[in-house]
Amino acid sequence: MSSARSRLFQQNTIAHSAAIDGVGIHSGRPVELRLHPAPANSGIRFRRIDSGGVEIPALASHICSLELATTLGRDDVTVSTVEHLMAAIYIAQIDNLLIEVDGSEVPILDGSAIPYCRLLEAAGTRRQNASRRILVVTEPLEIEVDGKRARISPYPGLRVSYLLDYALPSIGRQAIDFTIDPETFLQELAPARTFALMSDIEQLQRSGLGLGGREDNCVVFDTAGPINTRLRFADEPVRHKALDAVGDFALLGCPVWGHLEVERGGHLVHFRLIEHLKRNRQAWTWIRADASEDLPITDLGEASPLFADAGPEPTAASS
Repeated sequence: MSSARSRLFQQNTIAHSAAIDGVGIHSGRPVELRLHPAPANSGIRFRRIDSGGVEIPALASHICSLELATTLGRDDVTVSTVEHLMAAIYIAQIDNLLIEVDGSEVPILDGSAIPYCRLLEAAGTRRQNASRRILVVTEPLEIEVDGKRARISPYPGLRVSYLLDYALPSIGRQAIDFTIDPETFLQELAPARTFALMSDIEQLQRSGLGLGGREDNCVVFDTAGPINTRLRFADEPVRHKALDAVGDFALLGCPVWGHLEVERGGHLVHFRLIEHLKRNRQAWTWIRADASEDLPITDLGEASPLFADAGPEPTAASS
């Protein structure tokens, strides 16, 4: 088997522990986050070290809230705003990782995924003696939620097409279409920062959200454009939405090959499509590399444990 194929179908963890600190964008509280190598087949797990060491698997089955961010929970313990970190982990092809956090929210840092990408680069990668399976979409699936649409269809890799359509003229209608690989993600999506509308800021803060938003971690728009910073891309908002989608789909717990198309979406729409995918087993299959074969072969065995029942319905706000 070629070395490229071997890497594609072999699990990885990080080579060294690494740490970063910041504030939670919604709580406004300081948070320290540490990444540690983890054994093969253990997956991505969050450990709340300030709450008795409760561990929360980074899987869609543990989503408990989608209110302006993706929140995971277990035994009444939660960790929120995981999507930027999860996108960076997915792109780094890390399968097994222990993430220690001393608060209820992942640090927002500069509002993008770039700091997490750099942190993972510094931690390095260690290949593990365990095989990885890839979820391959074989039939198109589509959902609609309150006029918002999402679709996933066959594609040899991960491709994301995203359409944003805001009434606010300074954002308006934006669209992107990228095949997602490490280079493209780092250049085109990872730098895109979270954003908010000036008209929503006061309402957010009255609800106890957005308390950690600052000039250096969030782009704030009014009718004329961004009021607190310069844009990194003319269409930065739609790029950030696509970044969020990569992070949300990382909660499937495995690499995904498919073309994801989202129109006027957000975390709730991403979650609905993930759930639709989980329910429609005929629309996807596993591929893996067999030790005795030079080519990937279809794995028609039973579904992964990651497709367990989703548990309680997550709460959601417009996002």
